[in-house]
Amino acid sequence: MADYYLRIAKRFPGKEIYQVVIYLRKTNSALARQTTFELPQMRHGFNVIRLWEVPTEQLLESTGLLPFAVLSRTENPTGVLERVARKIEEIENESEQNNVAASTAVIAGLLLDRMTIERLLRKEIMRESVIYQDILAEGEARGEAKGEVKLVLRLLTRKFGEIPPDLTDKIRELPVEEIESLGDALLDFRNLSDLIDWLER
Repeated sequence: MADYYLRIAKRFPGKEIYQVVIYLRKTNSALARQTTFELPQMRHGFNVIRLWEVPTEQLLESTGLLPFAVLSRTENPTGVLERVARKIEEIENESEQNNVAASTAVIAGLLLDRMTIERLLRKEIMRESVIYQDILAEGEARGEAKGEVKLVLRLLTRKFGEIPPDLTDKIRELPVEEIESLGDALLDFRNLSDLIDWLER
């Protein structure tokens, strides 16, 4: 925190700086109560917000804070999510509405189950969000990479029999582009030594 403070102060001299640490989930950790960082000859203070102590109404007052409301001080997070969903419906700007809905879904996932979230927040709104699209694209890329690794391992197993675990681990760690290259190269491999040479190149 002190490092960030100094960087900001150097970049924007003369500006007042307020540093805030936001804790999303309830914890008994002493860190959640700490508001200073101290070393010999140095003391740095900052603010701490523990969302589970913030009144729900306070977070429902601003569109940008709606996603955090479900984590606020409440005995009924599902009820709060229902209220947030109604407020999201009132947002006129479609892009903003989509992004707030997607952010709410992600943050609500820390506390509520997926079925509840999907029931209360319209899926079609979230799907239009750039945040949702990014998460989806990342998931698809991971899925494709896993599928390619599986295919390459299956082809190698058919060609050479069981592949030693250390080689299998190395293959699983390869980036997608290299998996694709390996898929092409394995057609020319005559034995496991060719695979080892390719992995060590």
